[in-house]
Amino acid sequence: MSASSTPPRTVICVGDVHGYVTKLESLWSNLQATLPCDAFATALVIFLGDYNDRGPHTHRVPDFLLALQTRHPAQRHVFLCGNHDLAFAAFTTALPLPSPPDGSPTPRS
Repeated sequence: MSASSTPPRTVICVGDVHGYVTKLESLWSNLQATLPCDAFATALVIFLGDYNDRGPHTHRVPDFLLALQTRHPAQRHVFLCGNHDLAFAAFTTALPLPSPPDGSPTPRS
């Protein structure tokens, strides 16, 4: 077998933003400044969930994430769902609450 002539793709994993958009923006700027331009421009960026909750700018995190495809069209972005995201979805009734292990009714039953 011969070695591949294409360099490996840069993979960036970001986890547990928790509503701290200024820290996310700082991380993003540092990645952009540190990585070679072509590596950053074509990176696979995987966000590991827990986008909101706790931080002072919870409402700005989704805006930042949704703008990435327009700002960096050659990158591929994957957004996974974390336990805090699932809890928020259940709180807003976007998802059903799981049944308690003891079989008792859920609070909205």
